[in-house]
Amino acid sequence: MMILRHMQELLTQLYDAPVEHDVRDFLVTQRRTLEDLVHEPSDEMTDEQVFLVQHEDSVRVGVFIDSAVLARLQRSDPLRSLDDDNLSDYCTALEGVSHFHYLMWSLTRRRNVSLLELELQAEVDKYASAVALFTRQRDGRVPPALHSRLFSAVSFLPHLDRASRERYEAANRHAARFCRSLQERFLNPRRSRPEKWLAELRRFFRCGHQEKIRQLAV
Repeated sequence: MMILRHMQELLTQLYDAPVEHDVRDFLVTQRRTLEDLVHEPSDEMTDEQVFLVQHEDSVRVGVFIDSAVLARLQRSDPLRSLDDDNLSDYCTALEGVSHFHYLMWSLTRRRNVSLLELELQAEVDKYASAVALFTRQRDGRVPPALHSRLFSAVSFLPHLDRASRERYEAANRHAARFCRSLQERFLNPRRSRPEKWLAELRRFFRCGHQEKIRQLAV
């Protein structure tokens, strides 16, 4: 699926953070296959999931993105034209690519990564990459409602346990605050400084979990 490779390249360019592994080599698209690998019922699975499977002396990393999501993205490529119709599927796929990219980037540097950190970075990645695409596709015009669409008009799966739900809610809340701050400081049409926006994104990407949370708490 070249669209996933192009999403990975988008994140690589956005953060100047290349990884040697291609997300397509770790891709699972069928729920039955995922169910066999992680031993969880398919009705409790989302359309996107990064998973780790323990073997005797190693751990296998995998990325699940539902085949139906990929089929819709093939018909309406958001990397060519991101719009209201494909934004949701774009964010679903981008979240999986983000988890994979950040996990691989961190592992090669022997950095520990928490689940909250993965979710927080993915929330930032969805917004930042969408801004980058809209800027490129619409002559610098980003829809005013984008922030609200990604951070306010959200819902969580009802079967999530309390810890998981709190983690997702915290990631959403922290990312919303961070992205709003960047937007107001660096993307205001009257004093736009996209180079500062990009530099701050890259700095945040390289911060560890505790440093990110500490900064967002200020």
